[in-house]
Amino acid sequence: MKAKTVGAGLAQATLFLLGVGLMATPSRAQLIVAHRGASHDAPENTVAAFELAWEQDADGIEGDFHLTKDRRLICVHDYDMKRVSGDRRKVTDLTFDEIRKLDVGAWKDSRFKGEHPPTLTEMLETVPNGKKAVIELKTGPEIVDPFLAELGDAGFPHEQLVVIAFDGETIAECKRRLPDVRCHWLTSFKKEAGKWRPDASTVKQTATKAGVDGVGFKGAPEVLDAEFLTESGVGEFHVWTIDAPEVARHFQQLGAVGITTNRPAWIRSQLKPKPADPAAD
Repeated sequence: MKAKTVGAGLAQATLFLLGVGLMATPSRAQLIVAHRGASHDAPENTVAAFELAWEQDADGIEGDFHLTKDRRLICVHDYDMKRVSGDRRKVTDLTFDEIRKLDVGAWKDSRFKGEHPPTLTEMLETVPNGKKAVIELKTGPEIVDPFLAELGDAGFPHEQLVVIAFDGETIAECKRRLPDVRCHWLTSFKKEAGKWRPDASTVKQTATKAGVDGVGFKGAPEVLDAEFLTESGVGEFHVWTIDAPEVARHFQQLGAVGITTNRPAWIRSQLKPKPADPAAD
């Protein structure tokens, strides 16, 4: 059972990679996606972090998007601006122009002073040919129309795009209106009364109802194994946020199509096959 599930996952990963023209070599068996850009080294969800991710040989970048008070997309993770700018106000209480004036780089390092929250278009403009843009929509379905409008204006190739969301209705609507784009429903895990939730049955039910192509799991190896994948019926999946080599290798062996990490260059180096030890011959 385990071998069958892992083999199916690797086949899915190969097809996913070939869909954007990447070679499915041993060192690139999974997409290495930079979580909010190369956020270990640069301020998350900024152009600086996205550009650094490409310098670090990432296969893709992931960015988070909310709606402002005036219903425009803005790239920021939290529901307020306190952590990255010091401004305590919620994203929904600020206009697009107000958020754009905030400095979201200096908190990380003084050399990033002046970075501001980017637009979807600005994020997509950094993406080289053949690379991936992973867009996380952080709200309910009200974000879909503004997202599709800006995506259309940007003219970004759909084969280079992945859309992800925790909200089942949001990701279902994206898949319905973007049938040629890979869409993943996101879920984390929480232990309740000695059992992990959601269980495999709930994952299967939610993913099926949403009509998505796959699932994005929080990288919890204590829960997510071949048996769980078999029971949930999930073939295509990615994991986040993976910065530990042993965890990355676990999900590489399971056949994840993508590994989202704050440290793309370093994680890739850890996943490369180790050279043979001549002393072992």
